[in-house]
Amino acid sequence: MKVEIYSDIACPWCFIGKRRFEQALDRFPGGGEVEVVFRPYQLVPDAPEQATGHRAWLAERYGPQSVAMDARVTELGKADGIDYDFDAALHVNTFLAHRLLHLAETEYGARKQVELKESLLKAHFSDGVDVGDRERLTEIAVATGLDGARVSAYLAGDEGAAEVRAQLAEARALGITAVPTFVFEGRWAVQGGQEASTFLRVLEQVTEQMAGQAAEQAVAEAAQPRPDAAGTAACADGTCAI
Repeated sequence: MKVEIYSDIACPWCFIGKRRFEQALDRFPGGGEVEVVFRPYQLVPDAPEQATGHRAWLAERYGPQSVAMDARVTELGKADGIDYDFDAALHVNTFLAHRLLHLAETEYGARKQVELKESLLKAHFSDGVDVGDRERLTEIAVATGLDGARVSAYLAGDEGAAEVRAQLAEARALGITAVPTFVFEGRWAVQGGQEASTFLRVLEQVTEQMAGQAAEQAVAEAAQPRPDAAGTAACADGTCAI
């Protein structure tokens, strides 16, 4: 099973959703075989490249209720082992960090990308790190096991930028307007940082759906005429059952 998670580094609920989904995977038979890939999404695509204080930015955007918003997320995060420090957190553009996640996936694999995502979320929300700064991003990447020279050269140029922009456009085309959004096998979507028990039920239901579709396809293929020398029998790609 493949799960693509549309998520932003600057999204506190994305951190909670990641932790809860991982708790579900720990309880799900075969959870270690589920491929998890993070896809980019920017809540504030026009955020500045120079970091400013999170508290001041949130207050400007949401007014007095911003304090209660942060307090609620902080309390919820504690239950999932997340130590939010919104006084230290910085508001900054996350495009560079998404490029780094793209590098991790394409050159190191999905598991390393998941590790890097955790490191970036912790750096942003718990450690007050500027995740828009190339040097700090390189430090985080090296600590996660990526090659420093490669990361430094990659972030210094535009490599991966077009691919990340294409993925951001794909998210918009899919109709994703809030994160985290979990897309299972490219067919079923679940939005929000759901409870681990909810994610577990979804994993079980998707597994059942996949098994049922596989059985239906096997029956359909068995009923198809055998191909002759003139050509091959047509078969469905499975997407019509979405």
